[in-house]
Amino acid sequence: DQDIENFIKPYRNRINKTLDSVISYAPNTYSKSDGDYNTAIGNLMADAVFSEGNPIFKQRTGNTIDFVILNYGGIRSIISKGNITSRTAYEVMPFENTVVVAALKGTQVNEMFMYLAKAKLAHPISRQVRLTLDKDFNISSATVNGEPINNSKTYYVATNDYLYNGGDDMTFFQPNAGLFVLDYKIRNILIDNFKKKDTLNPKRDNRFIQQND
Repeated sequence: DQDIENFIKPYRNRINKTLDSVISYAPNTYSKSDGDYNTAIGNLMADAVFSEGNPIFKQRTGNTIDFVILNYGGIRSIISKGNITSRTAYEVMPFENTVVVAALKGTQVNEMFMYLAKAKLAHPISRQVRLTLDKDFNISSATVNGEPINNSKTYYVATNDYLYNGGDDMTFFQPNAGLFVLDYKIRNILIDNFKKKDTLNPKRDNRFIQQND
C-alpha cells in the first residue's frame, strides 16, 4: 500500500543511515571458523565485553570482572574486510542477549574449563584466561589472571543471559553466590567498542590452545 510505504519511508531511511554510518575499519575478514580453540572474532567479542562491562560492574559493586565466557554459536556472521558499521554489530549479534555477571566458586570455574575441554570449540573467552590442553584433550594448565584456580575463591564471570540460564548446556553458572545484571546488550557493547577504535586488530593467541607434543 503506497500510503503505508510513504509513512514508513522516512523512518526506514533514518534507521538505514544510522546503521550504515562507518564507525571503524577491519583490515582483514574475521570468521569463527578461523581457529580450533580461539579465533580473532571470538577474542574480539569476549575482550569487548570485558572492556566495556568491567567499568560498569566495578562502579556498581566495587569488584572487578575476572573473565568473560561467551558461546561459539552466538557469533552469527563474519566481520568482513573494509568499513565497519553499526549494521556489522547487528549481523554478528542479532539477538537481544545482555551481559550478566555471576559470582562463582573456583570449583565451578574448573567445571567450566572441563566443559570447554570436552566441547573442543572456540567458545570465546577473554584474555584473562589461559587454558591449555594436552594431546589427549586433558587440561594441562589453567589460570585466571596468571594464577591457578583457587577452589574456595569467588570469581566474577561475565557471560550472556542465555548461557547463564543453561544455554548450550552450560549448567555451571547455577547455583552461585550472586547475579548482577548490567542491562547492557552485547550488540551495543560491540558498537561502543568499535567506535573507540579507528582500526580493528583482533588476533588469535594462546588463551585457549592444545599442545600436541
